[in-house]
Amino acid sequence: MAIKILVADDEPNILEVVELYLKQEGFLVLTATDGLDAVNLDTMHKPDLLILDVMLPKLSGWEICRAIERHVPVIFLTAKVTEEDKMTGFSLGADDYITKPFSPKELVARVKAVLRRSSILLAEGQGMTFPGLIIHPATQTVDSLGVALALTPKEYDLLYFFARHPKQVFTRDQLLLNVWGYDFEGDDRTVDAAVKRLRQKLENKKYIYIHTVWGKGYKFEVIAP
Repeated sequence: MAIKILVADDEPNILEVVELYLKQEGFLVLTATDGLDAVNLDTMHKPDLLILDVMLPKLSGWEICRAIERHVPVIFLTAKVTEEDKMTGFSLGADDYITKPFSPKELVARVKAVLRRSSILLAEGQGMTFPGLIIHPATQTVDSLGVALALTPKEYDLLYFFARHPKQVFTRDQLLLNVWGYDFEGDDRTVDAAVKRLRQKLENKKYIYIHTVWGKGYKFEVIAP
């Protein structure tokens, strides 16, 4: 069954382009030009993901989130985003923000990333279990040999991304893109420093989890030394 995505924006050109690109990827697309239509379409069709302009007529993107009682992944579109705006959106369950103007290809990539994360959370609500290590997506906590680790949010995100792709090698650029995001202005040293800190916190006498692949990048694989 095709994944249903509801796109709500009062700019016809944006709706047309976004709908075209999403349909090319095999998604079923519903469109709305105001907040009330978006809520009605959500009630009737129960889409799997919402893409909402923050400043919609009749009901804003934020008001739509408040009106919808079920949990559904949400990506906000906005012409300008402040830290306060982001905090408001994330408190309402937002999964991502995209600032206008944006690349349709970037939007599609972010949609796929959000869908992957949400499906993994549903499938792994009881935790991702590895030898000596349990990752709890619902609470974003990690236990190592029965002891809770004190990870920063970014360290958790990095470990979670690695654990979702065991034995797969990622370059530093790929990790920057997938963990820090498109608009992050750091460099390779950011990845190296974060991996070093994460390794130190994961370190125990029984297992090694994150490995350097010389000349390529890093991978997650559980090995008993």
